[in-house]
Amino acid sequence: MASRTEEQEMRREERQRAEVEAHVKERRQRLVKLTSAAVFLAIIAVVVAVVISQSGSSSGGGTELKGVATVNSQLKGLPQNGPVIGDPNAKVTLIEYGDLQCTTCGFYAQSIIPSLLSGPVRSGDAKIEFRPWSIIGPDSSPAAEGAYAAGEQGRFWSYIELFYHNQGGENSGYVTDDFMTAVAKDAGVADIGQWNDDRSNPRWKRMIDQHDQQANAFGFTGTPSFAITAGGPAKPVPLGSNGLSSLGQLEASIRQAG
Repeated sequence: MASRTEEQEMRREERQRAEVEAHVKERRQRLVKLTSAAVFLAIIAVVVAVVISQSGSSSGGGTELKGVATVNSQLKGLPQNGPVIGDPNAKVTLIEYGDLQCTTCGFYAQSIIPSLLSGPVRSGDAKIEFRPWSIIGPDSSPAAEGAYAAGEQGRFWSYIELFYHNQGGENSGYVTDDFMTAVAKDAGVADIGQWNDDRSNPRWKRMIDQHDQQANAFGFTGTPSFAITAGGPAKPVPLGSNGLSSLGQLEASIRQAG
């Protein structure tokens, strides 16, 4: 027979799973993204694990962030130039339009993007540019501004990947100054004072607005969405039947563009 403490813990985890499922359902309706059952269940599993592991604590309040060693290993040796990762001379650029609050983007960051980094990016066949598209909620833009500020010190990708590894629920209020500062520190941003100053640069808002216009022009309806270019006009990467670009489609688009 379970003890009272065990029963309380089970009820707490059940509530958390229900909250996560509500967040994902709301996002699917809002962005009109039809996700296949397999991908949806995989996203739920990742998000539930993140939320449960963060329960009762704040990443910015002295709690060690998850995924630091993993992110450092994945990005080791890859040039970071602002929002672009990979050889600056790579012919092909894969452009990701993403929102740092987006749980599907978080799933891609941990399950899809690593294969691209270890494959065509590390081989020099392509580079990836991340373009913040703030569509989830009011905390999306400050999160993106923190990433751009980290990029001023060559740590943009370290910041966004570590952010994704420590996501909370969409619009749950977890994107605080303390949380973002913890992410910046563990991402290797050397001068936190300068990072704080750079976050308020009005240039970031203009760039985020431009990304919104670009994404709408492509006909994108949700995040993450991808485009590809080899020096000419960028073209959207095809979507699968589930409304998302698969790893295979992303790799094929890179090969075809090259």
